[in-house]
Amino acid sequence: MSSELKEKENFYNGEIGQNPKKVNLTELVGRMNTEKAKEKKRNVIISAAAISAVTVFGIILTL
Repeated sequence: MSSELKEKENFYNGEIGQNPKKVNLTELVGRMNTEKAKEKKRNVIISAAAISAVTVFGIILTL
């Protein structure tokens, strides 16, 4: 009886045949790599904006 309830709960949660306590390591590593790539891209954009602002400010001061 209890195994039927667990199967129904897993079915409704979309976890058919999977133990909800298991973690897919390859998926987590993939997510980590994509987050690193996004963070690196963000840092490059912020750095370029800061360098541009300093350059423009320096040009304005020399006028």
